[in-house]
Amino acid sequence: MVMEQGLSSQSHLILTGLGALLISAAISSVAGIYLGSAREVLALIPGLMVLLPSIIHIRGSIAGVFASRLSSAMHLGEFSIDFEEGSVLGDNIRASFVITILIAFVIGVFSYAASRIFGYPVIGVTDLVLISVVTGIVAGTVVMGITLLVALASYRYGLDLDMIGAPAVTTTGDLVTLPILVLSATLIVHLSPGFRLVLGGLAVVVAVATVLYTWRRSEGLGSIVRENLYLLILLSVLGTLAGLTYSFNLEELVTVAAFLILIPPFTGGLGSIGGILGSRLSTGMHTGELNPSILPERGVVHHFIISYLYTLILLPLLALIAHGAAVLMGLNSPGLGILVAISLVAGLVVMTLVNGVAYVTASLSFRYGLDPDNFGIPVVTSLIDLIGAAALVAVIGLLL
Repeated sequence: MVMEQGLSSQSHLILTGLGALLISAAISSVAGIYLGSAREVLALIPGLMVLLPSIIHIRGSIAGVFASRLSSAMHLGEFSIDFEEGSVLGDNIRASFVITILIAFVIGVFSYAASRIFGYPVIGVTDLVLISVVTGIVAGTVVMGITLLVALASYRYGLDLDMIGAPAVTTTGDLVTLPILVLSATLIVHLSPGFRLVLGGLAVVVAVATVLYTWRRSEGLGSIVRENLYLLILLSVLGTLAGLTYSFNLEELVTVAAFLILIPPFTGGLGSIGGILGSRLSTGMHTGELNPSILPERGVVHHFIISYLYTLILLPLLALIAHGAAVLMGLNSPGLGILVAISLVAGLVVMTLVNGVAYVTASLSFRYGLDPDNFGIPVVTSLIDLIGAAALVAVIGLLL
């Protein structure tokens, strides 16, 4: 009887995660369709494609860490609906907003520098940083609000936030950030140079103010910001390299628009799966159900298998949606069979690497007294940005 209840509980968790992923896939595909329709903007504003992967998926990483930390607090009985400074919820909200501003500033600088270093055409540094900061603040506020609603609903109705948090926030990050990025970029490049310079100076002032605000708080909010910010700055490099990978192949992606439509749901879907894995590993180590051993134990392998199962179900569906959308919009597609094969092969390669990285990240952070909630989702989603781009472009080259 106990075994049956355990199997029933596991099945319920798996189905909950699958349901969240399917909803996530449908919504992420909308973002992909929008990206396909905005291909002219990407081609006309140099450097925007370099910025795109980082600015989109860092939103999901920040909100994912927020959701993961709240989920662990719920499992440990430390969560309460309290927005005051010093509370779990209040400190995490403020820390996430501070990180959003600072990391958006950094991503803009990194994207400009990487474009110049690798000889890719790019607009001015002030313009690119301003686009990044405006997009980060607006999209970050919306995504954080939605993440908070999901967390409070999970707490109210007894749902496992580990299984729905990552899909919800990564999908929201794709869907919200992409149109805000395109709109911000279009508006900013049409402003007068003097006005753009003033707004750029204001962005610097805002970034400095957030640093000073954090500097005065050594505990609680301050420790959350420092532990997350250093990691996210390093991981922003991966997102920037992913953007360069797409940019160097932008002509082919724009020509065969089905590939462009596939990018957001492909990376977003794998990010959601990796986010679920990272969040479950983190919670398991916090509660003592999993041990940070050198070799993954049976419980960890069980989570790996579920990740592969989700991948095999999700990616053909994403390819089908991308192909159908391209046909309906009158855009080019390599064909459904080829698109499914590209999506599956690239996705399975990425997920194999993600399984290993997610476990090593959770184990090492926990072993050295750090909070794996702060590391799992950012590392996994940023890694997916880079290796997802590389795998997708490489498999496209092999199969076409």
